[in-house]
Amino acid sequence: MIDLQWILLAFMGSLILTPLVKKYSVLAKAYAKENERTVHHGLISRIGGVAIYLSFIVVSSLFIEVDSTINGVILGGSIMFFAGLVDDLIDLKPRMKLFLELIAAIVAIYFGVRVDIIRLPFGITIDIGIFSVLFTLIWIIGITNAVNLIDGLDGLAGGLCVIVLIIIGSMAIIERRFDIMSLAFILASSVLGFLVYNCHPASIFMGDCGSLFLGFMVSTISIMGFKSSTIMTLALPVLILMVPIIDTLSAILRRTLKGQRFMQADKSHLHHLLMRQFGHRNTVIILCGVTSLFGVSAFVYMINRTIGFFVMLAILFGVELFIEKSSMISNHYHPILSVGHWIQIQGMRIKNKRKK
Repeated sequence: MIDLQWILLAFMGSLILTPLVKKYSVLAKAYAKENERTVHHGLISRIGGVAIYLSFIVVSSLFIEVDSTINGVILGGSIMFFAGLVDDLIDLKPRMKLFLELIAAIVAIYFGVRVDIIRLPFGITIDIGIFSVLFTLIWIIGITNAVNLIDGLDGLAGGLCVIVLIIIGSMAIIERRFDIMSLAFILASSVLGFLVYNCHPASIFMGDCGSLFLGFMVSTISIMGFKSSTIMTLALPVLILMVPIIDTLSAILRRTLKGQRFMQADKSHLHHLLMRQFGHRNTVIILCGVTSLFGVSAFVYMINRTIGFFVMLAILFGVELFIEKSSMISNHYHPILSVGHWIQIQGMRIKNKRKK
């Protein structure tokens, strides 16, 4: 089991290191740029991920008993961190960032981080065989970029990752996977120390070095239990990471329909739409709350798969209604609302015929 002292040490590490990183940012001129998409003003450091990374690496190296898989996760995560740090300092081209993401993912896969069998709800099992590497690559790169994309508001990406990591760590306790539990809790504590300075109004941002590192770590830790677990199915990490996944898929569809490149940024992300109505702080609270609900439904699924399945469907239904009403994908994307409107019209017709 993990010692609470490790968690406290990771928290205190990033809590102490973050102000030091802020001072270094003055010398390195590593400030977040202001443009039409940003919501901040002034000179704010964008390399806060350094504090998260250093705190996690130091505590992990001192207290976690590593094996080949954990070495692969940490080595790949380190590659991802340094790629993000270089991007924060000199702005890498998107293709170069993607290339480095591939390298980091391949390293993790080489050391044994991969999905060989997909376990779906209701006992459905799929052996993906030769497609194992491709599937794992898509998963790691997809989640890494999903976390990077949602890092648009103070405390949002960090807050979501803390919730996801706590949920994964708690599930790992049930499954007696103490390696996954240790990685998840130590990383969550490292992020919490940083969040003290990153909550709205933020005095420092995690930057790409932080969001890419966290995205990579969450993506790899979430699939580490697949090989031996009968409970931790693919549905659970997908469910826990549903907010960034929905945001990323919506962005892909939205930009495709508009004829834009996927890497072309905009202000129609989930958090942007919510912020227009609820404000900055409330938007972060709402999205963290929704992620927590998905996490609760995952636990319900572990206890009773049928009830858990319908709970997750209900939450997804609510999210889908928001996407349609907010025109997050397109002004013409309203499948459920259209069906509801059609049913309403049919009901009125039947009612009118009865009156006649």
